[in-house]
Amino acid sequence: MKTKKILKIAALNIGIALFNVILFSPGIMNIRLTNSDALSVAIGGTAIFLSLAFFIYGNYTLLFEKTPQIKVSDIKNYQECIVVLNQSYGKKTFDDSITTMKEQVERFNKKKEKIFNMLSQKFNVIDKVYEKFKTTIFDVEYVFLSNIKSILNKISAFDEEDYERLRYDIAQKKFSDEVIASKMNIYNEYINFVKNAIEDNEEIIIKLDALLLEISKHDLLEAGEIDNLKEIKEMDELIKKSKYYI
Repeated sequence: MKTKKILKIAALNIGIALFNVILFSPGIMNIRLTNSDALSVAIGGTAIFLSLAFFIYGNYTLLFEKTPQIKVSDIKNYQECIVVLNQSYGKKTFDDSITTMKEQVERFNKKKEKIFNMLSQKFNVIDKVYEKFKTTIFDVEYVFLSNIKSILNKISAFDEEDYERLRYDIAQKKFSDEVIASKMNIYNEYINFVKNAIEDNEEIIIKLDALLLEISKHDLLEAGEIDNLKEIKEMDELIKKSKYYI
């Protein structure tokens, strides 16, 4: 059960308990169900009924509520990417990779925000220079997210149960070396694809850092000068290279 759901259930039940403590404590409201006037009995009975109703309905709703699922193909932004990554845990071969990707997404988004904040301080948003940088960053983000989609599709297709069975078969020497090698090569291709695509995204983040540093050095740039910036050229090369994974 997810931590967020556990906290919601705990908060609901603590709230119900506190409500009843306040209502029935002698030192506070001191509502009594016996040896008391009709109004107190009515209030007490109603409180108990409502507490039970909230307890049953609230806990049932929280326990069985369904988290909206987002398809990999529907990822369009940073928030949706994090949701899908969280949905993708469960195959231990790639759980560490998913955590790494979540960290990368957070870092990419922060660096993108820093770049746009600096650009807005140095250039007018209607300038060609600003527009050129903006286009480049959005192109990079598209490739970055596309890499993650490709990784998640590979992880989804990966048959971890069969992979674990294969590792057992290797230990037991159930099949010939040729058969084992053939099957293992297929699984290694999945694993290496994920590793290489994650490294490509890390390179993109590094280039964003370099671009941020370069932008901080300039107070004046012409639109034509941007294409000659070393960081822009390297970023274009990374984009072309990364399209292999899209």
